[in-house]
Amino acid sequence: MPASDLAALGELLSGAVRAAGALALSYTRANLKHWTKGKDSPVSEADIAVDALLKERLAPTAYEWLSEEAEDNFTRLDARRVWVIDPIDGTRAFIAGKPDWTISAALVEDGRPIAATVFAPATDEFFFATAGSGATCNGAPIRASDNPTLAAASVSGPKRVTDNLAQRQPDLTVLPRIHSLALRFARVAQGTLDIALAGGNSHDWDLAAADLLVHEAGGTLTTLAGNTAIYNRREPVHGPLVAAGRARSQVLRELLQDWRP
Repeated sequence: MPASDLAALGELLSGAVRAAGALALSYTRANLKHWTKGKDSPVSEADIAVDALLKERLAPTAYEWLSEEAEDNFTRLDARRVWVIDPIDGTRAFIAGKPDWTISAALVEDGRPIAATVFAPATDEFFFATAGSGATCNGAPIRASDNPTLAAASVSGPKRVTDNLAQRQPDLTVLPRIHSLALRFARVAQGTLDIALAGGNSHDWDLAAADLLVHEAGGTLTTLAGNTAIYNRREPVHGPLVAAGRARSQVLRELLQDWRP
């Protein structure tokens, strides 16, 4: 996609996500309607409303749509470009009144993200990236840590995963799990977290936006084998993933090479 077109799409995406953040914040915890879908996945009326707003704002592009809160339309599989949306990533945190939830949105082209935002409205942190242009938070450039060692590195992820890693590298600093997976990875792009882990069963909408942020900030988000994620497949589900600065990522994956969740 030409740089000028990508920049225009980035502006459209940014405006839509900021409006969605304001809408999400307008819902009060006391009166919030929420329920459970599937086995144990919470959803609230705010998730549905944010999804509808984003779809309306991004509709002029006529690209296909893949969202956690919308019925999957498999016509997306024949499309080069697809919006990949998580209206509220970290719904449990949102319902509980905690700040670590986000709105995650990305435009995927030929299986990889080319424009992305991860917005944490409760803390007013707006992460943004387009392919080849770097990553920012609230307009300021961000960069993943370039430290190649694991000694004293900070890590966040599911407890069973961080416990396993800490047994292998006891001097790691294990931080509380960040509820929004997109925000967990965005913290790596920001350089405020050294390592972020996903234990498996994450989806395109959890990952695509943060993936671009991490890579544009000089880090990597990969499988344990070092492969980058491919999006807009028929089954948009992913196994265990690790995010870190490039030098540290290789050391981390070597440490975990014989581990299987």
